[in-house]
Amino acid sequence: MPPSRERGSVAPRPIRCAIYTRKSSEEGLELEFNSLDAQREAAESYIASQRNEGWICLPDRYDDGGFSGGSMERPALAHLLKDIEAGKVDCVVVYKVDRLSRSLMDFARIMETFDRKGVSFVSVTQQFNTTSSMGRLTLNILLSFAQFEREIIGERIRDKIAAQKRRGKWAGGVPILGYDVDRSGGSPRLVVNPREAAKVRAIFQMYLDKGSLQRTVTELRHREWKNKRRVTKKGDSVGGQPFNTGTLHVLLTNPLLTGKIVHRGNTYNGEHEAIVDPALFERVRQQLLENGRTGGIEMRNKYGALLRGLLRCKKCDCAMIHTFYGKGNKQYRYYRCLEAIKNGAHTCEASSLPGLEIEKLVVDEIRTLGNDRALLDRILAEAQVNTEKERTALNTERASIHASLGRMEKELRELVADKSGNAATTARLASAHEQVSGARNRLVEIETRLGVLGAKAINREEARRALNEFDGVWSQLSPREQGRVLKLLFSKIEYDAENATVAVTFRATGIAALCARQLEEAA
Repeated sequence: MPPSRERGSVAPRPIRCAIYTRKSSEEGLELEFNSLDAQREAAESYIASQRNEGWICLPDRYDDGGFSGGSMERPALAHLLKDIEAGKVDCVVVYKVDRLSRSLMDFARIMETFDRKGVSFVSVTQQFNTTSSMGRLTLNILLSFAQFEREIIGERIRDKIAAQKRRGKWAGGVPILGYDVDRSGGSPRLVVNPREAAKVRAIFQMYLDKGSLQRTVTELRHREWKNKRRVTKKGDSVGGQPFNTGTLHVLLTNPLLTGKIVHRGNTYNGEHEAIVDPALFERVRQQLLENGRTGGIEMRNKYGALLRGLLRCKKCDCAMIHTFYGKGNKQYRYYRCLEAIKNGAHTCEASSLPGLEIEKLVVDEIRTLGNDRALLDRILAEAQVNTEKERTALNTERASIHASLGRMEKELRELVADKSGNAATTARLASAHEQVSGARNRLVEIETRLGVLGAKAINREEARRALNEFDGVWSQLSPREQGRVLKLLFSKIEYDAENATVAVTFRATGIAALCARQLEEAA
């Protein structure tokens, strides 16, 4: 027979208590008894001490391991709030207030939900709950200090990162194509990945050759070149996605590739080795700026600005911009120093250059090149040196691919023979097949390019004959095509206002390419 209850006593209403636990990092979660278990044990003991008040510990676990308290994006918290909305919880118990949230704003939103559903909130170690006004006041004060502490920690972290970058150190993050992370020392540092670095340099040159992000992306996808693939601390493989215009733009504009560290608008010399020549990086930057003004589409060049992007003011070391004056059919074209345009004519001695005159002078340089044997010999010799450099780089890349292709094919055969059929094996098989296919395609491209480079070098007499045909070809080109030819032939055209001279720098590879094209057409 059950014991009789004293007359007048009433059984307390059951209070269903949910225990919420959280730990910011994943470190130690694999232990049999971890921090989340310790928090829950303390909360269970507190609930047991309130048994006479009707408190009951719910069996459901709301554990967020590896989630920051500064965000609401936590699966266990979402589960808890869902159960509260469903009326399954009367009280939420935590070990400390900041386990629920470190953000005063987020905490206020959570408390609104608790109040609306009649749910109380209890902190085990801070001995208060939200059933009293004093408890609410204390709670807000504690949370304010928690947020203050978090902001102080954030400031310290930001200051540390800034100090590291000022010293040229890599401050962490996701490594980019061309570099690996060496964690063997006291702090992680970037080291060059030779194979990836060669690809990065090729991508920069490819963009200049193609003239637009979209055409470069199309070529990269044809070659099956992809973004950086890396392995996380958990052992998961991430990245390795095909390029798109966005990810390509990020790569082409990252000064890290030139050995620099940028922080809040300031640039510092980095400890890591550069893999892209600053001059090449600047040429790509200028092309991106030009495409940014035209949407990546070649402009019609309505006013025939043949030297756009080539002509520079020597004194100010800045571009000379194409301008025009006049109305109706009477248009007068000029090139003006950008510094003078922005800050006034008194800042630069360079007066406006008549467009037709300076363009004719530059084109005449091409016409006379065939008769300047010394200059032509020097340019062709430089082109031959560049050809040898490219041939050496391609042979090195080919040897590297051959060395790794055997290993990749062996792994592919083993995966094909694996009959387990699980998802991991299937994913590895797809990845291995992709790598082998990409390597073989690249070998074909290398062999093709080596065949082109191995063709008979253009000698001086052949070049002279081809250049003598320049006038006939030039007159058949549109202004846009003429502008492209000049960019092919010249790397820089510099106007010296003080001495009233113009210096042109021929692009050796451009001269050779033009001569080869002329010879092919003549044949």
